[in-house]
Amino acid sequence: MGKFYVTTAIVYVNDKPALHYLYEVVAADVLARYHRMIGDDTFFLTGTDEHSINVERAAKREGLPAKVYSDQMAQLYRDVEAQFGISYDRFIRTEDPDHVAGVQKFIGQMQAKGDIYKGTYSGWYCPSCEAFYQADELNDGYCRIHPSIKASWLQEDNYFFALSKYQGRLLQHIEKHPEFIQPESRRNEILGWLRAGLRDFSISRSTITWGIPFPGDERHVVYVWGDALVNYITGVGYGTDEALFKRWWPADLHIIGKDITRFHTLYWPAMLMSAGVALPKRIWGHGFMLYRGQRTSKTAGTAIDPIEVASMFGADAVRYLVLREVPFDRDADISVEAMTDRFNADLANDLGNFVYRSLSMLQRYFDGKVPAPDGDTTKLDADLRKAFEKAVKGQGKCLKDLNYTGALELIWAAVNRGNKYIEESAPWVLAKQSDQRKRLQTVMYNLAEAIRLTSLLIAPFMPDTAQKIAAQVKADFKMPWVTAQEWGGTAVRTQTTLGGVLFPRIEKELASSSTSSS
Repeated sequence: MGKFYVTTAIVYVNDKPALHYLYEVVAADVLARYHRMIGDDTFFLTGTDEHSINVERAAKREGLPAKVYSDQMAQLYRDVEAQFGISYDRFIRTEDPDHVAGVQKFIGQMQAKGDIYKGTYSGWYCPSCEAFYQADELNDGYCRIHPSIKASWLQEDNYFFALSKYQGRLLQHIEKHPEFIQPESRRNEILGWLRAGLRDFSISRSTITWGIPFPGDERHVVYVWGDALVNYITGVGYGTDEALFKRWWPADLHIIGKDITRFHTLYWPAMLMSAGVALPKRIWGHGFMLYRGQRTSKTAGTAIDPIEVASMFGADAVRYLVLREVPFDRDADISVEAMTDRFNADLANDLGNFVYRSLSMLQRYFDGKVPAPDGDTTKLDADLRKAFEKAVKGQGKCLKDLNYTGALELIWAAVNRGNKYIEESAPWVLAKQSDQRKRLQTVMYNLAEAIRLTSLLIAPFMPDTAQKIAAQVKADFKMPWVTAQEWGGTAVRTQTTLGGVLFPRIEKELASSSTSSS
């Protein structure tokens, strides 16, 4: 049994959840579920970033104290994640007492190293990024990440972290460990920034009161990058539970959006070096979810409401659709129309029909009991088995590479091989021929076994659907993976049941008219 610790970025609570946020959390959840399924000791961390000027402003708009507003919003995110089956081991809030204590210890370690000093900052600031920029990093004064936000000029006394001191060590680490920043396009981008030279950055703010008091000077609060980033270690005991921290750190994988890659791959590792903490093993910066070519974002007003699409397709289906439609290494468009087409083709036609047709024939020909295979194996049988063995073997490799679309393509190739197997074997013809009873038994056993493996393969992606299918064929999800993944795990005379239609087709016109996002 291995160890696997995965995190997402923690999200600002200045607005309600959006689909592009859920995309990242679902991706991490799939990995966590897969690693648990294969027997790895797994910890999945996600949560909310509550100390920012954006949150403070949002609270004022609602007429609430920042703490009350943050409590309400954190619960909202928890509720949405519960609806989508997000199986986190901890939901961390930057308001949590152990996080506050851990941040102050972390800052103290950097102070003791001599890497924090006081100075005056003058520069351009994007409130949505919570970041300072040089003029040449803006687009005619507007933020490149948030094109509708014009940066404002700020000048204030802050404490700074000596990032420039770590330029050489960072470059050495990234070049020695090419897997540290992925995908490769993101790594090349970071190396370009790094070789151009690093500037020290503010690690405190003196004009904000909503935040963690800065150690040694409570007229300041810890700035976002010295607060939010530190959740990855405080969430597993840094500063409060040494045994827990030793068990889980370093993280095996940070999953983040590409807009915050610089902070995670330069600021974060440099601060860890300063504080004497090991670096995470891998950081993956995924692309943007687009709508009609534009980034979906709350700031731009193009965000898609996950609750709306869940009411249309079902939460489990949305988990599948976002990971199938948007490859994890690049920007890609998504729309209700495309999701509807994919839903009808992949879920209603392919998966739903495969399960329903197979189990209904088992009921008709064998009263639902799985028959013993009898007779020689044909090429059709071998092809079906190979398709599922390829999916089982390939899923692990694809998920290691965060190639969700690749993993799903392998699974659907197996499902479609199952559908083709039905057509080519024609059980309804075999059932009419008394001398083909043994062949019918073999065909129906193979279909039951294919359904069992399908339930296992889709379990990380669509956990509720997987459980429904597993219940119909009595698949044992507690069976050790080394055994469960092998063809032939369905016991003869297993009593199957026929459930309802898993995914009723959706009329495209109705789907388009039922959401303002279309």
